[in-house]
Amino acid sequence: MVLSKTASDSDESIHSTFASRYVRTSLPRFKMPENSIPKDAAYQIINDELMLDGNPRLNLASFVTTWMEPECDKLMMASINKNYVDMDEYPVTTELQNRCVNMIAHLFNAPLEDSEAAVGVGTVGSSEAIMLAGLAFKRKWQNTRKAQGLPYDKPNIVTGANVQVCWEKFARYFEVELKEVKLSEGYYVMDPVKAVEMVDENTICVAAILGSTLNGEFEDVKLLNDLLLEKNKQTGWDTPIHVDAASGGFIAPFIYPELEWDFRLPLVKSINVSGHKYGLVYAGIGWVIWRSKEDLPEELIFHINYLGADQPTFTLNFSKGSSQVIAQYYQLIRLGFEGYRNVMENCHENAMVLKQGLEKTGRFNIVSKDDGVPLVAFSLKDNKRHDEFEVAEMLRRFGWIVPAYTMPADAQHVTVLRVVIREDFSRTLAERLVLDITKVLHELDSMPSKLLAAAQQNGKNGKKTDMETQREVATYWKKFVSDIKTNRNKIC
Repeated sequence: MVLSKTASDSDESIHSTFASRYVRTSLPRFKMPENSIPKDAAYQIINDELMLDGNPRLNLASFVTTWMEPECDKLMMASINKNYVDMDEYPVTTELQNRCVNMIAHLFNAPLEDSEAAVGVGTVGSSEAIMLAGLAFKRKWQNTRKAQGLPYDKPNIVTGANVQVCWEKFARYFEVELKEVKLSEGYYVMDPVKAVEMVDENTICVAAILGSTLNGEFEDVKLLNDLLLEKNKQTGWDTPIHVDAASGGFIAPFIYPELEWDFRLPLVKSINVSGHKYGLVYAGIGWVIWRSKEDLPEELIFHINYLGADQPTFTLNFSKGSSQVIAQYYQLIRLGFEGYRNVMENCHENAMVLKQGLEKTGRFNIVSKDDGVPLVAFSLKDNKRHDEFEVAEMLRRFGWIVPAYTMPADAQHVTVLRVVIREDFSRTLAERLVLDITKVLHELDSMPSKLLAAAQQNGKNGKKTDMETQREVATYWKKFVSDIKTNRNKIC
């Protein structure tokens, strides 16, 4: 949670068994203690609490990398005290960032001359990258409208309803209307035809997703580009495309090289990608690449000299660690094209193993596609007695963290479970997960349906259709899970 909470069902002190060798009095939870304590005690107190966290390797909800080679861990620890923004003091780190930008730009087929430097920047993740790309689109659109003597106070952006929450943040924080293409059951990505229909003279860009968070599917950027080219020709507008390749940017070039989604398409002006997802780096690194210098307005770039030399900067934050940048460079040169391709192919194969295992149970519909981000999204064929939220909750008993969620509008009555396949998720783990899911299903079959009883209780005034019952069950369970999370947050 971004907003902290201090409520606790216990008292406001921390008690530690092992630390009592050094500290005989308890420590306050929410206030700084008056006195120092031995380093051993501080370590033990914190380490004891952290044991209650989930196992990152079994966190199948997250796309974020949870394992790196020990050699890379050493490099990260050796650079943990370097401030990324001190370019004059750490010129080699800056050089490594520039190398990463150029490598990624070439990977995305940026139209660069032999000696031309790519335009891009490292960020703390795709959220910051999207904010920067959105600001560039907004400013460029405003400048064009001003030059034409037209109003420039109502910018909008067209996306699918399946976009990650950072797009909603961008729209709200920077006062841009978000025009969402609604989803439908069985089609959980943005429809390019409907998206282009929503484009008007105030549209600063259309955002396409290469790897939907909901089901891993790649949106059809090529079709979007072709339709938008035709509309721009008819209207005289110049509406561009941004590709949110947070998840798919380090996948498509290696296992779907013929897929046209990047700078090969003329309307694609910027692309973001998460280094900490399938870029195979720990959390805290993203990248945004622009097609050319003309696509990043110069007035958005700040120049500072109080760190020792003139330094251009275009970020939302200032200071941050260098470790993730160095780790990204390590992975790019360590693995090379061949290594990344092997990792992505292996992830895809393990996803197919999991998919086939789930299909053999006969209990699930597969919602994800075979091509796309290596994940498996699936829903129960029959969730009248027990639903996907209940399956997710019971899997935690085996250590698995598998999210269950409802789809966005207009498919919110559909509930799915999703397993993200990362580099450290082996075939053995995939087979073990299927066995544990099967155990959960057998156990649920022997239990009465509390959810259905609750939904029927709410529907006493009249007979409900199957769809209405399903929606009520989903709403009931969402509230149930929310209450559990709220109660957990009260314990600090």
